[in-house]
Amino acid sequence: MSNPTEPTFTNISALGEFGLIRQLTSDNPTVQPTTLKSIGDDAAVVENDLPCTVVCTDMLVEGIHFDLMYTPLKHLGYKAVIVNLSDIYAMNAEPRQITVSVAISSKYSVEAMQELYEGIYMACKLYNVDLIGGDTTSSPKGMVISVTAIGQANKEDIVYRNGAKKGDILCVTGDLGAAYLGLQILEREKQIYLAHPGVQPELEQNQYLIERQLKPEAQRGAIAYFKKSNIKPTSMIDVSDGLASELLHICSQSGTGGYIEESKVPIHPDAERMALEFQLDPITCALHGGEDFELLFTIDEKDLDKIRYMPEVFIIGEITDKEDGVKLHTSGGNIHDITAQGWNHFRES
Repeated sequence: MSNPTEPTFTNISALGEFGLIRQLTSDNPTVQPTTLKSIGDDAAVVENDLPCTVVCTDMLVEGIHFDLMYTPLKHLGYKAVIVNLSDIYAMNAEPRQITVSVAISSKYSVEAMQELYEGIYMACKLYNVDLIGGDTTSSPKGMVISVTAIGQANKEDIVYRNGAKKGDILCVTGDLGAAYLGLQILEREKQIYLAHPGVQPELEQNQYLIERQLKPEAQRGAIAYFKKSNIKPTSMIDVSDGLASELLHICSQSGTGGYIEESKVPIHPDAERMALEFQLDPITCALHGGEDFELLFTIDEKDLDKIRYMPEVFIIGEITDKEDGVKLHTSGGNIHDITAQGWNHFRES
């Protein structure tokens, strides 16, 4: 018989990533008047005289977020930066600096760390950001990378997740699902190699999908277009955990409903082909795959004509009343509730 006075513990996997975040940050008052936004969006916002400072942090853990059997260290360093720059762009801000902290076990050499930082510096050069600090320490096992990105934007230009309203047009940049399918290819080839070490991986015909997984890009072109065309999205978020999850974030924080038209969701032909090869529904990969690092945003109807000329942008749905829920309108004429089934960092193995 258990002792009734013994404390009970809840497994993190029971809450999931977002549930845990809500649990830990539900009582998190801000006391500084310069803190415009702390936890709860793609990045924090701190007001200076002008412009505002926009800050975000992401951590990548070996065995959870990356597998070095198929992830070159140079690609890993590059991706670790891009993950954070994407969050800054999702606030309609410009990244300026990053800090990088790395914990490594004794299995890593100086040369391995140099390769990692080659990728970091490559991303910095291409996106015009400075590496201004960080830390390195030892780890009992594997590698952990933590990157903090610092950006700037005028207060009136910053876009949050909570500004969508009924009638707004739902848009996304680029195509979706390719990064997830690139990961499935890499995992498949890993298992083949482990079973037959002499077999060479077959990757050439899937180069686009694999690059989307190993070397993604942040959508700075979209931010430049908004500025040039005098457009301010009403809400925005980067697509890191899957289209469905990100739309639910926007609708939840904006107090709205919304719908996506299945036929309007952009899916690359290679992604569609590979999804069918894996016996997966392409729209499921696009909705729930994640790591595309595109931008999902809403605009006022008055800006619709301007958006039509935006390169690589797709109009995929509309924001509705909260009571209407968040729905997928299928190509076959059915309507389904959209639920978040994307990446859960705390799922039990």
